[in-house]
Amino acid sequence: MLGTTKRRNPLAYVVFFSLSVVHAQVSYSIAEEMATGSVIGNIAQDLGLDLHRLKSGEARIYSRDSMEYIDFNKERGFLLIKERVDREALCAKTTPCALHLQMILDNPMELYRITIEITDINDNAPTFKEEQIHFEISESAMVGAKFMLEKALDPDVGINGLQRYSLKPTDHFALKLHSQEDGSKNVEMVLQKILDREQQERMSLTLTAIDGGEPEMSGTVQIYITVLDANDNAPVFTQKIYKATIKENAQKGTKITAVSASDADDGSNGMIKYYISNKMDALTDVFTIDRVSGEITINGEVDYEISSNYQIDIQAKDQGGLSDSCKLVIDVLDINDNKPIINVLSMSKSISEEAPLDTVVAMINVNDPDSGTNGQVYCIINDNIPFSIKSPSYNFFSVRTQQELDREKKAAYNISVTCSDEGVPQLSSVVSLQLQISDVNDNAPAFEKKYYESFVIENNTPGHSIFTVKASDTDCNQNARVSYILEESTVNGLSISSYVSINADSGVISAVRSFDYEQLKYFIFRVKAQDGGSPPLSSNVTVKIIIQDQNDNAPQILYPVQTGGSVVAEMVPRSADVGYLVTKVVAVDVDSGQNAWLSYKLQKSMDRALFEVGAQNGEIRTVRQVTDTDVMKHRLIVAVEDNGQPSRSATVIVNVAIADSFPEVLLEFNSFHHDTKYTDNLTFYLILAQAVVSVLFISAVIAIISVKIYRWRQTRLIYKSGTNLPVIPYYPPVYADGTLQRVYDYEMCGTTDSRMSDIKFVRPYSQNTLVNMSRAGTFEREKKEQMDTNLSLEVRLFHNPSVRLIYIVAHEFYNGWLCRYALERMNIKL
Repeated sequence: MLGTTKRRNPLAYVVFFSLSVVHAQVSYSIAEEMATGSVIGNIAQDLGLDLHRLKSGEARIYSRDSMEYIDFNKERGFLLIKERVDREALCAKTTPCALHLQMILDNPMELYRITIEITDINDNAPTFKEEQIHFEISESAMVGAKFMLEKALDPDVGINGLQRYSLKPTDHFALKLHSQEDGSKNVEMVLQKILDREQQERMSLTLTAIDGGEPEMSGTVQIYITVLDANDNAPVFTQKIYKATIKENAQKGTKITAVSASDADDGSNGMIKYYISNKMDALTDVFTIDRVSGEITINGEVDYEISSNYQIDIQAKDQGGLSDSCKLVIDVLDINDNKPIINVLSMSKSISEEAPLDTVVAMINVNDPDSGTNGQVYCIINDNIPFSIKSPSYNFFSVRTQQELDREKKAAYNISVTCSDEGVPQLSSVVSLQLQISDVNDNAPAFEKKYYESFVIENNTPGHSIFTVKASDTDCNQNARVSYILEESTVNGLSISSYVSINADSGVISAVRSFDYEQLKYFIFRVKAQDGGSPPLSSNVTVKIIIQDQNDNAPQILYPVQTGGSVVAEMVPRSADVGYLVTKVVAVDVDSGQNAWLSYKLQKSMDRALFEVGAQNGEIRTVRQVTDTDVMKHRLIVAVEDNGQPSRSATVIVNVAIADSFPEVLLEFNSFHHDTKYTDNLTFYLILAQAVVSVLFISAVIAIISVKIYRWRQTRLIYKSGTNLPVIPYYPPVYADGTLQRVYDYEMCGTTDSRMSDIKFVRPYSQNTLVNMSRAGTFEREKKEQMDTNLSLEVRLFHNPSVRLIYIVAHEFYNGWLCRYALERMNIKL
């Protein structure tokens, strides 16, 4: 791999730890200035991990100061150059220069250390701070006189760093190098030949600094020498090396030490000035020297974490240009001025409440830039939470579960981690870790009540909501999503779903149909509440719906029965006493309670002074004695009203005849109901019908008349033997209260002159007959209803002689079909 070197020494390449989190260490070596995207190495292969593990563990690279340079491709397992690495900007003169990274995997958590060494390339030429150097040298300078030159600076290290100097021309001067303790070299220009100002007052030399790279790189500076008159003694420092100690964060202006040099010359040639030589190292930003006294003071910020040691080259020059040099070594003392820096390497956002003990939920790295005990840290977490913190490796800590978790008791934790150093005074940092407890479906829904009972008024609107059942689940999200279900059951043989429905989300129970109290008083069913967990949990509750009565039924008149066209009359003899029972109105109400309490009143009467109605029993009685002046026909309208809110009522018409004989009653009521208003169309249709019948059945008229004469004679005989009894129609046997205790049947016979002699003949039945009729069931009731219909038709037809004749003829031969057809064409309703 171009530009990348792996260390193949097994001991240096991969080191496995016995700790539970830090598993291995791998080292790489790359050259600086590699192109972006260059491959450093296959970290997955070198650590023995497969790509699936990198993806499932969400592999990522962590570094406090290297993430801007290194990228990680977890799809292929490669470490890549993210940004060009400049070793000089990263490490300056420090060797070796390395980037330290950590690769972190989750599920389970694993930590691998990665060291990437940055090797130097010859990408920097030596340079001088100044473009020109000026010397003023006395012509009296002795051979061997030394002149301190400015050192060149090469940011590269090793063989690529500054290696040698050259000076041209070399007629009068030669170079001499002096090695220093820090590996650098002082450059001195040594006079080899006596200067003669009269021969050459000014000289120009070129100083070249050359490094050892391939190819070599160099930098130059011009030296201009002015030859002065005699100054034959150079300054001399009292010490070649000065040492001093300061505390970091010392205030600006603090005195460090003072250097001193002496010059044997007198006058201006003996005046010395002091200078800091290594200006390229930016030391003048931190320190300053008094040029006259040689006192060094602090001019900027001194930070132990930036540099723990400073080496300053100091030069002393006299007025004649002679100089001497010394070195000041300054050691910086560390103070505890940095708090621990907490970096969260991995943090689980949530953890299942069923997680086992000692599950790692977070991993953090703590660094303190201070040194010694000031940089040693320990971490604790807040009390009263089911978590603990352990240190599997130096400066690495893991937060683990210590007790069982229950989301229903506490759904989230704020884990406060406090990391402190051991310095004086002690400094600490705090980080808060938010951890959600994920839910497990371990709680079934619970209803608010053990039993529900609700009321609904009958005749409700289908779809109307009755009430709501409510269940809650202490779980959360899908596990707490409650659905309501009707348990299958039957009411009166029908599925409960045909009575009520329930909203699966809200628990609102609605009526599917309109309820009728008279058919159903209450019903019971069960509702199941089921959560959305997997598997789902459920609970049941019993619900009772009670139907309340509503006054939705008007009273029903059982007696007297109102027929479509027949005239039903109650007969009162003229000799009736006060309180004579004319008849009794019988009514029922299928509602219940006060809705079924009935009261009777006489709504309309032709003579209110003659009749009254019992408010509670419906009995119609005479109020006074009947007189001869009272009219025969009385029409009473009786109202029956229930006690509901609002009340409902029904009316019945009771025809009362005051007479002593039944024929008298018939004659009067036939006259009462006779209608003489016929239109011309009716007469036309009747004449046409008579003509058609006469033509078609002329041959049978004589026989028909003979038969009818015979029937008329029989009717007259029966009429003479009949008694004056009230006319009571058939009454349903299921209602006994308020009805008469005898059941009557009747037959109708008519003649051609039956307009004046219509007869209602009643024939009594025995008590056994009543019982048998009650048992006859549906068939007998239908038979009686048909008889009533036929009777009503016959009575209405016989009001007109012409119609009676048509009906008699047609009824005998065509069972009344032709008569009905003619009546329909004449718009006569039967």
